[in-house]
Amino acid sequence: MKISPLHCVLPLTLAIAACSTIHKENTNSANTPKITSFLAFGDGGYSVDYPKQKHINNPKTKAEFIQAEREDWLAEYRPIEEFGHAPIHVYPNTNIATEKSGALPVGVAMATLCQQKSCEFGIQLGDNIYPDGADANDGKDDQKRMNDLILAPLLPLINQQADFKVYSALGNHDWKTSRKGVALQTAWMQKQPNFHMDSQGYYRYTIGKKGQDIEFFVLDTNMLLTGQTFYEIPLNPDGSESDLSTALANGSAKLEDFERHETPINGEDKKQIAWLKAGLKNSTAKWKIVYGHHILWSIGGTKYDEGHVLRRLIMPSLCQYADAYIAGHEHDLELLTDDCSLYPESQGKPALPLIISGAASKMRGVHTPLARFQEKAYPQYELLWNKAFAWGFAHIEINHQTEQLGVSFYTTPNDGSGALHHEADFTFQARH
Repeated sequence: MKISPLHCVLPLTLAIAACSTIHKENTNSANTPKITSFLAFGDGGYSVDYPKQKHINNPKTKAEFIQAEREDWLAEYRPIEEFGHAPIHVYPNTNIATEKSGALPVGVAMATLCQQKSCEFGIQLGDNIYPDGADANDGKDDQKRMNDLILAPLLPLINQQADFKVYSALGNHDWKTSRKGVALQTAWMQKQPNFHMDSQGYYRYTIGKKGQDIEFFVLDTNMLLTGQTFYEIPLNPDGSESDLSTALANGSAKLEDFERHETPINGEDKKQIAWLKAGLKNSTAKWKIVYGHHILWSIGGTKYDEGHVLRRLIMPSLCQYADAYIAGHEHDLELLTDDCSLYPESQGKPALPLIISGAASKMRGVHTPLARFQEKAYPQYELLWNKAFAWGFAHIEINHQTEQLGVSFYTTPNDGSGALHHEADFTFQARH
């Protein structure tokens, strides 16, 4: 894979310095190439007004909250010198603390960007409702919940661009409570002029005219994963992945346990995989982009088991037919590639871009020992850039003249101001 010399690839470190380049505005005039541009953001449904039940049952002071974060950090064999945490919110008239939400600041930052650059629509990458989706047993009204968590952060953008449309995917938190909760969310979106999600959770849609068309395939990756049997295996102290037989022998392997309502009915997961494969193969669109909640690769340090499973399920089809895969789930910003060398039918094609944009309301660190292990253990994998402990999002441009996909990353500071900070730009050649 080749990166445009106007863009930069950064070395593998936790605190990777941002690289700056000059943006060209998308005027879409007769004298400029036609560009399709959109926002990609995920995991935006968190608010301090909707806390996890464990935080209600076991409240912590600010010091206790930070200490618990530190203990979790060390338990996962992350270098203590890299320890960090999200900004802390203390509830008024109490000493109870939790992490702040970046949902509203990110919404303001996206609106600011879309005053400067074209944003034709947006893709929402799941976990739209924290912590347990709709139908949660917390005594709160679901319509207000969805207005607060899904709609409110995007109002600055919608108010300045009334026809802005968001095409949403489901995440694991959207599935937490019940199938009714999923149905409530999809029904809410169907009544909103600025949102779209099909009732079955996975769907496809096309943007653009023939010859400049992009077909998007939206996955319900939670449904794909709950149809599989796999183990959560802790990392070794050096950050390397342990093998299953060793983990089973020493008792550290934990069977991934899903709620009964999450598991597929009548082969829903198998139907979705067949739908994706046939859809990608038979699509006549110039570009094919797939997105869903869960990652294929990442350096977050806690989702690698899911990545192994999801790669096995969908990577053959992606490598053969897709131009990119976009995900959330990890609460950071990452850009990686898989060179698809494990799949002979993809020989001769450029590497597959893997874009992670899961920092729209929460933030998380990365696991640099795991990142180094993956770099050595998996020749097909490459980390190009990441940004940890930040709220942010991605902006993507498809240039139909040069046949390139450009991705730009943006963050907003922890002070909640919603200020827009440009981080990095990258360009990939089309794979079709």
